[in-house]
Amino acid sequence: MKKVILFVYLLTLSSCFLFKDKGVLLKIENVSDHPVTHIKISTSENLDSITFDEIAPKDYREDFLNMKNNKLDGHYTLSYIRQDGSTVTENHGYYTNGGALDSWIRFEIQNDTTFVNYGDFKAY
Repeated sequence: MKKVILFVYLLTLSSCFLFKDKGVLLKIENVSDHPVTHIKISTSENLDSITFDEIAPKDYREDFLNMKNNKLDGHYTLSYIRQDGSTVTENHGYYTNGGALDSWIRFEIQNDTTFVNYGDFKAY
């Protein structure tokens, strides 16, 4: 009887992880003085992406990047267009075997650079 209870307990515990979405929560903040447009975030496998038309100064967007079809090691790619028309394309972070190593990624677009933070929801 104890083995059955233990088995049911372990099955219930593991099922919580089976239905968890595979991917990473992204937050893109524009702290620059000008809007940025044509924002795209994807993985290096480029199987799925998130796009935003525009992010105004001092504004942000959040979304979940689905990685259920990713199978390889890779990085995240952020691209956007600044007000002067220059295109910025940057590679950040790392994922392995198609899975994110962190729960969330925060991109902070500044006037001349982009800062990136990574973390888990335990420390969010």
